[in-house]
Amino acid sequence: MRYKKRIGLFFGSFNPIHIGHLAIANYAFAFGDFDEVWLVVSPHNPLKQKTMLADEKHRIAMAQIAIKNLALPVKICDIEMRLPQPSYTINTLETLDAENGDYQFCIIMGADSIKNIEKWKNYGKILDAYKIYVYPRLGYDMKTLCNKYNVELLNAPIIDVSSTFIRENISKGKNMNAFISAETSMYIKENKLYENIEN
Repeated sequence: MRYKKRIGLFFGSFNPIHIGHLAIANYAFAFGDFDEVWLVVSPHNPLKQKTMLADEKHRIAMAQIAIKNLALPVKICDIEMRLPQPSYTINTLETLDAENGDYQFCIIMGADSIKNIEKWKNYGKILDAYKIYVYPRLGYDMKTLCNKYNVELLNAPIIDVSSTFIRENISKGKNMNAFISAETSMYIKENKLYENIEN
C-alpha cells in the first residue's frame, strides 16, 4: 500500500497566535507521529462570537511570523478563507481530502472542543472518518472524554494562556512579549491591532 503523508490539522482563529499554540504544534509533531502539522486559520468559528476577530490577512501574517523560526515542519493553511462561511470543519476536511489524495488528515483539538463536538455539523462523520488527537485543558476529565469519543490523548503540557488574555492586555498597553514573539508584537503595533477593546 502506498504511504500517505500524515498531516495533523490544528484549527484555530489564532487571534493572535501565542506560545500555547506553538507548544501544542511542537508537541504534536514530536509525539503525534505526524509528518507535518498544519495550523488551519479559521475565518470564524460558528460556535463563537465574531467580536474582536482581527482580519484574516493579519491573523495569517502573524501565524507566518510566529512559525518562521521553529525549525519544524509546521505550516499555515488558509483553505477556510476560500470556503463558504461560517466555516464548518467537515467541509474543510472533505475539501482537503479531495485536493490531497496522498495525504492522511488527522485532527488536533483541545478538551473543550471534543466536549462540545456534538454541536458540530456532521460530528458523527468526523469521529468515524478521522483520527482525533486531544490535548488537555484545565478542569477537564481527559480519560472520560477520550473513552467516550474514542480519541487519542495528546498529553501536551498545559499552558494556561489565551488569546483573549493577550488581546485585553495589549489594549491596555501591556508588554506581552513572553506570550507572543517580539516580531508578532511589533506586527500588532504597526497594524494597530487590538487597540481600545473590552474583550
